[in-house]
Amino acid sequence: MNKIWLIIQREFLTRVQKKSFLIATILVPLIIPAIMGGAVYLMIKEAESAKPENLLVLDESGAFKLENSKRFIIVPVSGPIEQAKKAYSETNDFGLLYIPATSVNDPKGITIYTKESQSIEKIGSIESMINNIVKDAKMERYNVDKETLKDIRNTDIDFKQINLSETGEEKSSNTFLLYGLSMGLGIMIYIFVLVYGIQIMTGVIDEKTSKVVEVIVSSVKPFQLMLGKILGIASVGLLQFTIWIVLMGVVSSVVLGSFGLKMPQQQAMEQVTAQMDDEAKEEMESQAKGPAVAEFMDNLNQIPFTKIAIVFLFYFLGGYLLYGALFAAVGSAVDSQQEAQQFQFPVTIPLLIGYLGLFMFVVRDPHGPVSFWLSIIPFTSPVAMVGRIAFDVPGWQLALSMILLVGGFLLTTWIAGRIYRVGILMTGTKVSYKVLAKWFMMKG
Repeated sequence: MNKIWLIIQREFLTRVQKKSFLIATILVPLIIPAIMGGAVYLMIKEAESAKPENLLVLDESGAFKLENSKRFIIVPVSGPIEQAKKAYSETNDFGLLYIPATSVNDPKGITIYTKESQSIEKIGSIESMINNIVKDAKMERYNVDKETLKDIRNTDIDFKQINLSETGEEKSSNTFLLYGLSMGLGIMIYIFVLVYGIQIMTGVIDEKTSKVVEVIVSSVKPFQLMLGKILGIASVGLLQFTIWIVLMGVVSSVVLGSFGLKMPQQQAMEQVTAQMDDEAKEEMESQAKGPAVAEFMDNLNQIPFTKIAIVFLFYFLGGYLLYGALFAAVGSAVDSQQEAQQFQFPVTIPLLIGYLGLFMFVVRDPHGPVSFWLSIIPFTSPVAMVGRIAFDVPGWQLALSMILLVGGFLLTTWIAGRIYRVGILMTGTKVSYKVLAKWFMMKG
């Protein structure tokens, strides 16, 4: 055990003392919030500076009274469609909207002509305008007056989500909030397990090709070397991950807070409130702290962040240890990064299945059968279960998944150790799956 601890110290200190580690640890929490803030800033500036574009409209039906919007200025045209298309081609206008005479009864014939592929937002805006007009026409056809139509359109549903426990206890919930949390945690697990697993593989290859390993194994057993390397890099990843979480939380708050104060809308609001009397200010503040904000904060407070953090840490370590052993075995069997690719891909396939399953099954139906099995099988559970944990996973499922993950780690470590003990001393050997099986079956 003392030898394994020395190897862990060596792996930890070797990586932590590198300039690349310090640079990555400090810069990543600074760069990511800066990129996010910059993207939001550019998006707002682009929206503010965007000018409405001309939209030519050839309405043969005469029933579509399109109005100007923030995006488009409606320019009616007349004549045959071919003539309208020719006239449009000679302009810099956004597009030509052609509405056939039969469109009131059959709006499927409506066509938009553009010179290049347009964004889904702009096309969707035009579709929305047309849909509203068609709906109005149908309502009027069924003798629905405009006031009734307006009342129907302005319907606002206050949809609440309440989780009811077996004891009858009520707890508010927010699917959209949980969806974002689930996606973020699952993606983080996938990235960290893959990145640090590959670090183990490259570290083993470097030591093997530089002949350093031959000196090390004269003092320790190959299995001890492999286990120490896995745990050492795991401690580096855990330290770096913890620093990132703390720094990103602090930096994000500072950056977004500063960004908010510099927004033109915020400055305008401050100027308006400065001119209000105390009673008007209190009324505005009470509206700002309305039911929607209160409900969101209540939903946020209902999320068990402590439990989620503990579960995330467990699956981060468990997933890393499981895949780290396999990556160590791959690194011991080959002599270069190019040779490692043929064995690296099969190792990452289960992790990739868990990642794809996060998008296709877990966030769509966290309590479905596919999501259940993805979160139980050790090779996919690190990503899937972390994605499910925010959705109140039953305790027995979480316990079963954790037990199987520990068992999976022990199994992969035993399998990888049998390959590692032989492969780490083999150089210049053409490795295949048959050779790996032979190394695994060797005694001694």
